[in-house]
Amino acid sequence: MTSSGSDAGSGSGSANAGAGAGAEAGAQVRTIAFVAYPGMTLLDLVGPLQVLAALPRLGLPYEVVVVAAEAGPMGTDAALRVHPDRTFAEVPSPDVLVVPGGEEPTLAALTDAELIGYVRRAAATASLTASVCTGALLLGEAGLLAGRKATTHWVFRDRLPAFGATPVAERWVADGPVVTAAGVSAGIDMALHLVEREAGAAVARQVQLFLEYDPQPPQGPVDWAAVDVDAYRPFAEAQIRAALAGAPEVMGKLLGAA
Repeated sequence: MTSSGSDAGSGSGSANAGAGAGAEAGAQVRTIAFVAYPGMTLLDLVGPLQVLAALPRLGLPYEVVVVAAEAGPMGTDAALRVHPDRTFAEVPSPDVLVVPGGEEPTLAALTDAELIGYVRRAAATASLTASVCTGALLLGEAGLLAGRKATTHWVFRDRLPAFGATPVAERWVADGPVVTAAGVSAGIDMALHLVEREAGAAVARQVQLFLEYDPQPPQGPVDWAAVDVDAYRPFAEAQIRAALAGAPEVMGKLLGAA
């Protein structure tokens, strides 16, 4: 089953779930794990993290954690470091997995065997696996996009066939247990979809209200029909070549996809 950011999306959780629902004594706590790695785009992580962190704050049986190969501070693409407090080994089987993206550091992470291995193993038992922006490329390298519809940042969307995926120009795309979001801010929309699937539409609307998520950009919406995607291909290719200079096989796979 496939749904997208232009659809309402069907929730697997109770549609009438509310604050405190499911938090009764003995309820099994579900773990939502965000994967962190050096140089990732900060908003890719903290946007959906803020959304999903609302679940335990509403009294629902969830824990939200940030995991990395090693616990401790790490840099991002902005002037702020993050501090994952759990390691991959400590959270081997989360119920929901979310992988942020970025620019060159994310492309370089395609060769990080520990990171890709964790994503592959965790996704095998997770009920939902999601990505934000170019985090979709990491899902692809882990073998999770083959035969699925997917999206990513528009600059890299035409690279998705390298992983056997069908590119879709949507804000977010759900294909079975795999949910991919377009660039950066789209992770917030995708995370609200995850809330709906986990806890129902009523809770998702409540979280959206509490976050006052009602975007009204001062320049208006993006005029996608006027965007010359081809003009940005050299930018994408330059990043691929710089990040993967030491991994010609992976570099060739991405360069040959467009």
